[in-house]
Amino acid sequence: MTESGPVVLDASERVRRSHLGSEVALRLADAEVAMIALCWVDNAGITRVKAIPTGRLERAAGWGIGMSPVFDVFVVDDSITTSKHIGGPGGDLRLVPDLDRVTPLAAQPGWAWAPVDRFTQEGTGYVGCSRTFARQMVSRASKQGLIAQVSFEVEWAVGTDDNGTFVPACAGPAYGMTRVIELSDYGREVVEAIEQQGIVAEQFHPEYADGQMEISVSPRDPVGAADDSVLVRQTIRAVSQRHGFQASFAPSVVAGGVGNGGHVHLSLWRDGQNLLAGGPGRYGMTADGEAFAGGVLSALPALVAVGAPSVASYLRLVPSHWAGAYQCWGRENREAALRLVTGSSGEQDVRANLEVKCFDLSANPYLVIGSLIATGLAGISEGATLPGEITGDPVSLSEAELAERGTRRLAQSLGESVSALEASDVLREAMGDPMFEAFLAVRRAEIELFADASPADVVARTRWRW
Repeated sequence: MTESGPVVLDASERVRRSHLGSEVALRLADAEVAMIALCWVDNAGITRVKAIPTGRLERAAGWGIGMSPVFDVFVVDDSITTSKHIGGPGGDLRLVPDLDRVTPLAAQPGWAWAPVDRFTQEGTGYVGCSRTFARQMVSRASKQGLIAQVSFEVEWAVGTDDNGTFVPACAGPAYGMTRVIELSDYGREVVEAIEQQGIVAEQFHPEYADGQMEISVSPRDPVGAADDSVLVRQTIRAVSQRHGFQASFAPSVVAGGVGNGGHVHLSLWRDGQNLLAGGPGRYGMTADGEAFAGGVLSALPALVAVGAPSVASYLRLVPSHWAGAYQCWGRENREAALRLVTGSSGEQDVRANLEVKCFDLSANPYLVIGSLIATGLAGISEGATLPGEITGDPVSLSEAELAERGTRRLAQSLGESVSALEASDVLREAMGDPMFEAFLAVRRAEIELFADASPADVVARTRWRW
């Protein structure tokens, strides 16, 4: 649901939700939906699922569906680690669908999808639920009169697998119309399916790498945007399969090539005003808008562990690839990790936003958005300011010039970013120890899993996991 505060599933709340679930089930049945996929995203960035017949939605809406908490310590290869607070075979949770987001799936006839919030058996919110965490950070912002609008870019590579080798589905040049012609029906069906599910597709285009595509959707509330990111990707998978293809959202699809990003766009509003436009600061930023951006920029070494959380992420996060490999900001600078997008003349008050370019789609989008809001709010609390702007490719600057602007290379390995995250008091407090420690445990397990792997091996083992 869309509640901003803590939710407790007491007897009256269970009855209310069950009644609503019955109404939704009737509408789904009229639409010939027989099954509902109840989905959540784990700390490895993988969308997990339990499915129910439509006739069970009434019960699930009030009482949830059982699922072990051990999935918080699942690793990308489906091995299982453990953590200080979460891990092992004991315990149970309830997956409770968000009835406002139940969506018939255009590319999977007879199926619907719903994100879930995870509760304890006693009906209280589960401390490891990333969707609840994102909602809590939204609530924290709203108490300061702040509203965020968010959108996730989705890049993917479409093709097939030939004995471990990626074979792109098209041969045309980067950004070329040739690719659109080669995959004309495919691209149209991807966009049509997404829009039939209530998401507004703003643009679709071929990207740089072989077989790589990108879609951008309209911004919305942060939790809704994270939901959209999950649903868009699963829709792309389904359409791809219907065309005989596979879709990879992995940060690296071919070792040494340009990988898939998961850029996040965020604008911040108070009383109807965009705080990144119309103010007295640089490029029209208000004091709070700049402070929020400054908080995010300052925290990027730790945030990278959340937004680029896989070993494969660091095969993508390299300089001069528009991946945002340096801790710097700049207006419309696509090499900066934090890009200030001001928009065209006459629409800055609507369009101005921050783009975080160093993130990818191996990340859990709910953890990403919750963490961005937490660090941005910390920046406001501290009265943060932005350092000197970087206007070109940071690799062209000397070490002295980089230091003068407070700029440095972001982590070059998952181990390096995890060390920065471990030292972040802001993110530990925001997530709470159980979630924070479980997330770190998965990262450490993946570092160990790929300790002796070559880049090509890392790519081959993770290409189809996201």
